[in-house]
Amino acid sequence: MSKLSEYNKKRNFNKTKEPIGKSKKKGNKLRFCAQHHIAKKDHYDLRLEWNGVLISWAVPKGPSYNPKDKRLAIMVEDHPIDYRNFEGTIPKGEYGGGTVMLWDKGYWEPIKGNKPDFKEGPVKFILKGKRLKGKWTLVKLKSDNNWLLIKDEDEYHLYDDINEFNTSIKTDRTMEEIANNIKKIEITSPDKIIYKNPKVTKMDIINYYQKVAKHMLPFIQNRLFSTIRYPNGANGDKFYKKHFENIHKFLGKKRISSNSDHQNDYYYIKDINGLISEVQMNSYEFHIWGCHANDLRHADILVFDLDPDEHLSLAKLREGVKDLKSILDEYKLESFLKTSGGKGYHIVVPLNGKVTWKNARMIAKNIAKLMETKWPDKYTSNMKKERRKRKIFIDWVRNTKGATSVAPYSLRVRKKLTVSMPISWNDLDKIKPDEITIEQALKRIKRRDPWENLKSI
Repeated sequence: MSKLSEYNKKRNFNKTKEPIGKSKKKGNKLRFCAQHHIAKKDHYDLRLEWNGVLISWAVPKGPSYNPKDKRLAIMVEDHPIDYRNFEGTIPKGEYGGGTVMLWDKGYWEPIKGNKPDFKEGPVKFILKGKRLKGKWTLVKLKSDNNWLLIKDEDEYHLYDDINEFNTSIKTDRTMEEIANNIKKIEITSPDKIIYKNPKVTKMDIINYYQKVAKHMLPFIQNRLFSTIRYPNGANGDKFYKKHFENIHKFLGKKRISSNSDHQNDYYYIKDINGLISEVQMNSYEFHIWGCHANDLRHADILVFDLDPDEHLSLAKLREGVKDLKSILDEYKLESFLKTSGGKGYHIVVPLNGKVTWKNARMIAKNIAKLMETKWPDKYTSNMKKERRKRKIFIDWVRNTKGATSVAPYSLRVRKKLTVSMPISWNDLDKIKPDEITIEQALKRIKRRDPWENLKSI
């Protein structure tokens, strides 16, 4: 029976990208690898080359450089030599389904005078990897497959805490990036400076979007959008981008005919790869349509932008937000609040059922008109600058097919880099419209989600 028959029997190679098990003759050196593997349980796999295969153990807590730590290592089926380079995802439902990171690899050798006994042990050996180094011992317990992995005392003991190493030695990706198949993160000019003071690089912005992606995607996925691109940083020229380009392999395309029968291809984000690929192209602001790509005839949200006259106080602006909410509450329209990242606040109203653009526009306009009628000295529904002196313009005009509003969690490239951040109604009097920075946004996403009742729009 082949040494790898058990390995092959457990896997459907039409579904998994793991290498097919074939024994290979060894070269001049014995190879090893260690993989971080999140399947049903989070663990590490240690694999030592021997007689054409990788002898393998699952180490639940991972290796430790502390000789006092005796880490349980459960022997599993032999793996093919090619597995030492495997990194990626094993499909759910398949054996070992989950994410695999190539955490370390290199060469190993038995300690002189100690021939490895992989049946009864012990196995005393030296690792020469990038992260695992020095003398180690595998001790067999009474149970058939249970061993202990122990670090021997040498110049490397107490050398490192393995928890400090959380990226792949092969691709420099985190487990989350591997799970989402983000390819580094393909990023060009990662050190390009976008802001000088404080210093913000392109990679800083990519890291931000990567971290907020799971919060942001429900609100931008499969929704037509446009971006603002800054190819030369915040102080350079910018331009608006709303049409599809063939180079965007991670994006969806939607062809739309205009009134003049001219056709344009618009685009939308399908997953985190699409989001990061746009940032790679220097798109730092994301502005979304009020509908999904699969139904352009109907709006599914209303967005109100409270745009104050420049001489109006923040207190008056906040009063305007509360007045608008009172109108929406009166009509039993649930609403959600976010900062604009600029000078105003945005109120988002999800629409139930199929609401045509004509009706969505009419609803938004009537709400703005009602505020103007009820408080004529405070609000205007007219977008002309001269009509909003000492007043707040209730911007309802964006509730039109093809119009956009800044997406939740999108950055705003202004004098400082801010975020259009979902906040709770209780936060209104505490947070200014342009107050939340990247650092603050990343802290806030660890708290309770103020939009938890609006998981997607």
